[in-house]
Amino acid sequence: MLPNQHNKFLVVGPAWVGDLVMSQVLLQLLKKQDPAATIDVLAPAWARALLERMPEVQQIHAMPLGHGQLQLRERWQLGRNLVPENYSRAIVLPNSWKSAVIPFAAQIPQRTGWLGELRWGLLNDVRYLDKQQLPLMIQRFAALGLSKNKTTEAISELTKPKLVVQADSIIAALHKFDLQLTKPMLALCPGAEYGPAKRWPTDYYAQVAKQKLAEGWAVWLFGSAKDKSVAAEIQQQTDQRCCDLTGRTNLGEAVDLLSLAQAVVTNDSGLMHIAAALNRPIVAVYGSSSPRFTPPLAEKIKILTLGLACSPCFKRECPLGHLKCLTDLMPTQVLQAITELT
Repeated sequence: MLPNQHNKFLVVGPAWVGDLVMSQVLLQLLKKQDPAATIDVLAPAWARALLERMPEVQQIHAMPLGHGQLQLRERWQLGRNLVPENYSRAIVLPNSWKSAVIPFAAQIPQRTGWLGELRWGLLNDVRYLDKQQLPLMIQRFAALGLSKNKTTEAISELTKPKLVVQADSIIAALHKFDLQLTKPMLALCPGAEYGPAKRWPTDYYAQVAKQKLAEGWAVWLFGSAKDKSVAAEIQQQTDQRCCDLTGRTNLGEAVDLLSLAQAVVTNDSGLMHIAAALNRPIVAVYGSSSPRFTPPLAEKIKILTLGLACSPCFKRECPLGHLKCLTDLMPTQVLQAITELT
């Protein structure tokens, strides 16, 4: 790179909501190292709502291909279309072979990523992951923004993801859904895209909702259209007294409304990481996954996990059929955690 010439990065982002939120630590690190750097992100189209709330991002390139689709010709053409951008460096966060094709086709001089699926050639700055040295996902993301001999710096002094919301967008979302903030609001995020082994029981969520409603709180239910059946069960058990937003908001509206919560109860999910990046007080319930790898990153957090011998198993469904890692974690524990946070 020529003297006084600043970096122009293309970051190939993850395909999961939570991972994308956590990837902001890398963007923050790149900006810290070179405040004048330009950072563009290639990510799925749904990610725009999150990336627009990350001040480090200048330009967003939508990935038109679905998760898991190879479509090599289309990837190659997308990369060729990016050649005029003259990126100085690409950082590829997914570990798949196909995710490294676009930066190669874009003729980006330095292409950094973990070895992953044997990506020799596609990447020319290949890193070898030491999982013991970098146990957290945010550390693994951040390490790719450092030189090879400085990866230990990724462990210390990392900033937390921080989504920036605008007042006018919040007001617009409140008006759209006819919502008012006359009471403290508890946000419940009862879904988990990964599978049932991450979902705290629905009737437990309902018990928490009933107690907070009795205390004079408002309870709003957040999630995608896939979570509507779960939300309907909670509504049935609470006499329809919650505000069900599942499947009604787009991702940007969900972010803006979630920023208003006095407390959030959530499974290990993308919404958990969004709430953390909004610095909301969070009660995070862990079942089959581990907070040692992807913990919520906020100032006020209560992580509830039973630490059973069979967990974390990282399975979508309980391989033993009992789901005790979640069913033995009672609503009273969550309610106590809410009280301690608020």
